[in-house]
Amino acid sequence: MKDFNFYVYILTNKWNKVLYIGVSNNLKRRINEHKSREIKGFTSRYNIDKLVYFEHFQYINSAIKREKQ
Repeated sequence: MKDFNFYVYILTNKWNKVLYIGVSNNLKRRINEHKSREIKGFTSRYNIDKLVYFEHFQYINSAIKREKQ
């Protein structure tokens, strides 16, 4: 059986005022996207790019369930 990697992560801004929760299959790439502001939206608007927490999951359904908690 192939191992899969999915991550639920929490980001904030440098003032720790706003939280963002996301899911990704490549945490390093996704954090770099947030830091570079590649994707316009909530995180780029509020300068959210500081990783404060993450959890690893083998199955996407488990990761999405956790994200929604």
